[in-house]
Amino acid sequence: MIRLVLIAQGLYYVITGAWPILNRRTFESITGPKTDFWLVHMVGALAIAIGIAILAGARGRGIERKVRRETIYLSALAAIAFASIDIVYVLNQTIRSIYLGDAAVEALILIGLLVGRRNGE
Repeated sequence: MIRLVLIAQGLYYVITGAWPILNRRTFESITGPKTDFWLVHMVGALAIAIGIAILAGARGRGIERKVRRETIYLSALAAIAFASIDIVYVLNQTIRSIYLGDAAVEALILIGLLVGRRNGE
């Protein structure tokens, strides 16, 4: 289960990170206009980097191909960071409420990690 969650999260981060870099028009049409687009590019590039690291870590190591603790930490902390920013800045009306959809995805990632951990993965 954890491996599946990590693969889904990694792909989600790579795709959502690349989106504003590849197509500013469609990104802003959904998320709203941005004034400092270099910052959007930076967050997108970091999301891609985190996604690739999570995907690499999802492969596991050793004979049992176990996922390392560091990969789980990166996964959980990234999900908490993205969700926290989404919620805080939607509540203070800095960003559109569409970002609550991302917060929900991040919550599902955390739930998946917890369920996997509880099942002894």
